[in-house]
Amino acid sequence: MWTVIYIASSEEIAETMKSRLSSEGFLVKIRQTRVSKQFEILVPKGEVREVKDVLVSILP
Repeated sequence: MWTVIYIASSEEIAETMKSRLSSEGFLVKIRQTRVSKQFEILVPKGEVREVKDVLVSILP
């Protein structure tokens, strides 16, 4: 099962986050929301804790 860990305000930001998380060895998907042009960053449920630790260093 995939879990949303972040909602990006643009496709560019979503792709950058996907690239950085993927380079750390995580499986990552991007899904556009139906509301405006936002993009959800999803990871497997079992990796959420590890991803959140890495996410802190990625976010400004």
